[in-house]
Amino acid sequence: MATFLYKLGRLAFRRRHFVALIWVALLTLAGVGAASAPPAGNSSFSIPGTEAQKAFDLLEQRFPGASADGATARVVFKAPSGEKMTDAGNKATVEKTVGDLADGSEVASVADPYTGNAVSKDGTIAYASVKYDVSGMELEESTKDALEDAAQQARDAGLTVEVGGDALQAVPETGATEVIGIAVAAVVLVITFGSLVAAGLPLLTALIGVGIGVSTITALASALELGSTTSILAMMIGLAVGIDYALFIVSRYRAELAEGREREEAAGRAVGTAGSAVVFAGLTVVIALVGLAVVNIPMLTKMGVAAAGTVAIAVLIALTMIPALLGYAGRRVKPAGAKGRLLGRARKSGEPKPAETGGQPRANLGTRWASFVVRRPLAVLLLGVVGLGAAAVPAASLELGLPDDGSQPTSTTQRRAYDLLSEGFGPGFNGPLMVVVDAKGSDAPKDAFHDVAGTIEGLDGVVAVTPPAPNKGGDTATITVIPDSKPSSVQTEDLVHAIRDAGGDIEAKTGAETLVTGSTAMNIDVSEKLNDALVPYLVLVVGLAFLLLIVVFRSILVPLKAALGFLLSVMAALGAVVAVFQWGWLSGLMGVEETGPVMSMMPIFMVGVVFGLAMDYEVFLVTRMREAFVHGEKPHQAVVTGFKHGARVVTAAAVIMMAVFAGFIGSSESMVKMIGFGLAIAVFFDAFVVRMAIVPAVLALLGKRAWWLPKWLDRALPNVDVEGEGLRTADERGADPDEDRELVRA
Repeated sequence: MATFLYKLGRLAFRRRHFVALIWVALLTLAGVGAASAPPAGNSSFSIPGTEAQKAFDLLEQRFPGASADGATARVVFKAPSGEKMTDAGNKATVEKTVGDLADGSEVASVADPYTGNAVSKDGTIAYASVKYDVSGMELEESTKDALEDAAQQARDAGLTVEVGGDALQAVPETGATEVIGIAVAAVVLVITFGSLVAAGLPLLTALIGVGIGVSTITALASALELGSTTSILAMMIGLAVGIDYALFIVSRYRAELAEGREREEAAGRAVGTAGSAVVFAGLTVVIALVGLAVVNIPMLTKMGVAAAGTVAIAVLIALTMIPALLGYAGRRVKPAGAKGRLLGRARKSGEPKPAETGGQPRANLGTRWASFVVRRPLAVLLLGVVGLGAAAVPAASLELGLPDDGSQPTSTTQRRAYDLLSEGFGPGFNGPLMVVVDAKGSDAPKDAFHDVAGTIEGLDGVVAVTPPAPNKGGDTATITVIPDSKPSSVQTEDLVHAIRDAGGDIEAKTGAETLVTGSTAMNIDVSEKLNDALVPYLVLVVGLAFLLLIVVFRSILVPLKAALGFLLSVMAALGAVVAVFQWGWLSGLMGVEETGPVMSMMPIFMVGVVFGLAMDYEVFLVTRMREAFVHGEKPHQAVVTGFKHGARVVTAAAVIMMAVFAGFIGSSESMVKMIGFGLAIAVFFDAFVVRMAIVPAVLALLGKRAWWLPKWLDRALPNVDVEGEGLRTADERGADPDEDRELVRA
């Protein structure tokens, strides 16, 4: 592996014009494709294999033309104090508004509050339901403007009017904090390299890689039904890993220059050594993201594959475009540690290294920290584990749910409409259950419909049950059930299970199948499906990465320690997410206007992404330790050497990744905001507590046992040579690695 990448790095350095042209052409092609692609519609949210999805599919089949996936709006009216919605003037205003709404070109139907029994018992609140032919993301701006204008006219007439539903759904915005995150990354790079040119290379290549990835996603969004969140998450992860991967190669390049190598040779060796770590680190991220397909939720699978594609592009750019740009930069990229007029001058042959001049170089912070850890490994280990355990405590109170208008900020009209409906019709009105009765196998469909409705009315927690609404064929009917509790409550979940349990007895009695769907039932099914998939997903992803790390480190205990450390960091990160987004701690600082359940997809998505990123730092840091160990250093000294060469760069990479992820906390999309915070805090825990403290402490306690591998397994495993041993061997023999074909083992 190292020899192949060494050759690739030297080739890219020499043929830099050709390499740069290829990447610019790919960026241009992706940009043209994105600009000419049709606008993306609303991404379909389906959960195959669940009852809620089965009922939804049945509705589309038995109620053709009903626009089951069309946008909806609820225009909620509240009478002025002391008045009622049934008063003549208020009624006339509402009827005029309903008439205006019905004139829209994309409107499928509008339900009048007075004919549809949509006035509250006290007469103060009413609502009109609007159904559209297309989804919320596909609605024309003129249609949304007409909806808002109609609501404003009713406000001008003296009514309080708010609009709920997904008709006003907008593309999420990331906010200015994303730019701040990139600016922080730039500052960290300048501090790390002490050079604007060297700092600019990782930023430039990361932006090109993200540009290609996001543009490709945009170009394919309509054909593959990719939502706007998919491109935002791909951008988030692609930026973070793109900067980090380039950072490691540029840093190794400067170190090679400091050793006195020519620039082309230094580029080749940087790609051969640090590039090998980049390949395996990127591979673990890709495995974790693509592994999300195990959950069998198409939206989550698409998000994972799209983000994995962006990571793969980041790896390829780091391996090829970075050495090409280093060729363009020439002497403007300085050797590590060079100062004054000697900046940019490689050490000539025979010139003594700094360590050979008789002076003892001052140990850097990484060396001093590692030396402290190996002297006090048990204390550091206990402190790190206890600290992460304390941060993970809130995760025991984790509540999962999907966002609805109740999770919107109180400043939005959607949230105010939600609150008005709860006030007038009860908390369960915002989460009605749709019961679909399939009586195709029943001898008396109408009797079956009424049996289902009567059974549901007798269940605890039910406020109202609408009469069955059959289709034209008379073999299927829908029944709307209003719970007495809010959509995200445990009581509503219990009611869904009670209806489904009762459906078994009804089917045995009448031959009619009863299915429960709707957003609330869909939420419950998603949570259960994700919970069921978590263990298989962990086994798959952690298992594959464990095998991969055995090949990389040629050890059993080091990969095991890496996996256990990941579990600590991800649990601590989930605890932090619960504390902020569910409990409300520091919510104002994070811009969280409304607390509530954590996104159902958050735990498994965090597990996938954080595992991949955690293995990044494991590979980058521990490969330097193994490199020192296999070259003859004692285990404790190898840990210190690994920190001497890698701690500064890993620290910079972690700060950059945290800054990029934290930049997305300003997003208007609650899921993006939550993932941005979760990933930022997870990187902090994993990089600075697990990898910088727990890992060296465990390695110090294990000593030589950390690198133990059964002889039979050692013979069976391929030699991927991540540490660049083949390059060192060729160097010692005086051979040119570019011509030493015997060293190519992978």
